[in-house]
Amino acid sequence: MTPSYRSRATQVIDSHCHLQSLSAEEIESALEEARSLGVGGFLVPSLRLEEAEKILSLCHRHADVWCALGVHPHEASSWTPEHQRELAGLVSDPKVVAVGECGLDFYYDLSDRTAQERALREQWELAIDCDLPAIVHNRDSNEVMLEVLADPCFAGLHGDFHSFAGGLEMALQLVPRGLYLGFSGMVTFKRAENVREVLSAVPRDRILVETDTPYLAPVPHRGKPSRPAHVIEVAARVAAELGLTFEDLCETSTRNFFRLFPKAAKS
Repeated sequence: MTPSYRSRATQVIDSHCHLQSLSAEEIESALEEARSLGVGGFLVPSLRLEEAEKILSLCHRHADVWCALGVHPHEASSWTPEHQRELAGLVSDPKVVAVGECGLDFYYDLSDRTAQERALREQWELAIDCDLPAIVHNRDSNEVMLEVLADPCFAGLHGDFHSFAGGLEMALQLVPRGLYLGFSGMVTFKRAENVREVLSAVPRDRILVETDTPYLAPVPHRGKPSRPAHVIEVAARVAAELGLTFEDLCETSTRNFFRLFPKAAKS
């Protein structure tokens, strides 16, 4: 049965969806489906700079699609000074509202950890220089991530720790720094109490909702590729956990999105 909240006019923004992973036809149908359910905006982060042309073309075709450009920690071994110069030129595009997805991933360790930290630091430096927030990936790397954040040169960093699963202690150290937390389909997983317990401890003005398309499809879509329309289920579960109406959660998270990514409101 289709949940009743799907028919409501309230809009919500999917703050993290890798639409570039889909075919051209899949992208258009995914956007159409999501919009029909009240999804009013989409932020597409890159994993590598080679995706920039495809992502920017998508963004310029759709008024409600924006992007972040950067290099994911899985690709950090390929990061070079040339990449930094290229990225510095790309972020001036009005559709580029953040730097990323960048960060640390010590679970898969697909790139050398030293290379991951170097790429992270240099992308954060660029974000600060360009007055842009960062989209941050953090997996099994809390200790080093906090060490990097403690560097005085990153005192002015703003950003979204997307698909947050770093635990309550980590969350309580991020929020005072002015950082936001993105909640994905994981919030619906049976064993994800560590994600849900963070919600009640995080100020509501720091909460974003996302799908991380094509990953982490929420219940009842687990086992299938995630799509931006599924942010409806994510938002509904977050609202329930916080004792909010679906409409209030959507309004709050959308307001948070445009506060963190003000460039999106102008493009």
